[in-house]
Amino acid sequence: MKFLDQAKIFVKSGNGGPGAVSFRREANEPLGGPDGGNGGRGGDIIARCVSGLNTLIDYRYQQHFKAKAGVPGAGRDRSGPKGGDVILRLPAGTQILAEDGETVLVDLTKEGQEITLLNGGIGGKGNAFFKSATNRSPRKHQTGELGIEMWVWLRLKLIADAGLVGMPNAGKSTFLSVVSAARPKIADYPFTTLHPNLGVVGIDDHEFVMADIPGLIEGAHHGAGIGHRFLGHVERCRVLMHLIDSTASDPLQNWRTIRSELAAYDEGLARKPELIVLSKSDSAPDDYLTDLSDALRAEGVEHIMSMSSVSGTGVKDVLRALFNTITAEAEAERRATMPETEWQPHDDA
Repeated sequence: MKFLDQAKIFVKSGNGGPGAVSFRREANEPLGGPDGGNGGRGGDIIARCVSGLNTLIDYRYQQHFKAKAGVPGAGRDRSGPKGGDVILRLPAGTQILAEDGETVLVDLTKEGQEITLLNGGIGGKGNAFFKSATNRSPRKHQTGELGIEMWVWLRLKLIADAGLVGMPNAGKSTFLSVVSAARPKIADYPFTTLHPNLGVVGIDDHEFVMADIPGLIEGAHHGAGIGHRFLGHVERCRVLMHLIDSTASDPLQNWRTIRSELAAYDEGLARKPELIVLSKSDSAPDDYLTDLSDALRAEGVEHIMSMSSVSGTGVKDVLRALFNTITAEAEAERRATMPETEWQPHDDA
């Protein structure tokens, strides 16, 4: 399945059905009163967050979504049924934005979440509604309210426990292919990965979801290398794993570049828990890895690990450290949303 994280679509709710103009005509009542029913309400446009999806590819081939109009009213006071709704099935992490591409209308973050994006038009009243003491035979009726139409942007920001970040060709895709069943494209040149990839990673009978974010470059927060879209995926990751290519010409500067791009895009990204890992350790001398680790600590980095995805050296240790960080962050989030009295110890003294 191809990955697509952005699409523009047209949505329109259904028009309300018109009310009926009708009079009761029976054998014993040839001049009966008005009995025109009301029109049905137009269908709604509904956004629903569903499981099993991690792409917006379905919205590449169909861009117009129109709900059904309400059914017209009929004689004998019969109201028309509501028009059929249109349900937009979207993956978790999808934002629906106005046509300006900036105003967020809906943010779907949990499976099962459902929001009515556009309400259908109200059905028109039939002539029975307008009957009064002074007007016993009204021929007046309403045509029904028009539906609402608009263009919107769908933008997907992947939700994962851990996000792999780093410069192009830092070894992110290789690492994901080794620790999960994901099979991203791997080659020895920059920008091999053009779309985020998701994989389920297992370690010591535990599992978590990891996202391989395409390599970031300087100026990504301004959109360089479509960096805005890549950084958007990082937003929804609970923990970041920052891979630094230990064989690069200036790995320390590469680390500084990624950190500055995260902070420039959103200060919240720079504050996310981060595990620093020196990749391709089998291709670098041990003393060089030590010097690089010391230089990073001098920059304020506390925990630094090294590994080689090819030889497997240090991979399990990195996964265990990553899982522990994810668990700690999940617990911190749980406590932050829980009433204080439910988790803090009580002083019975």
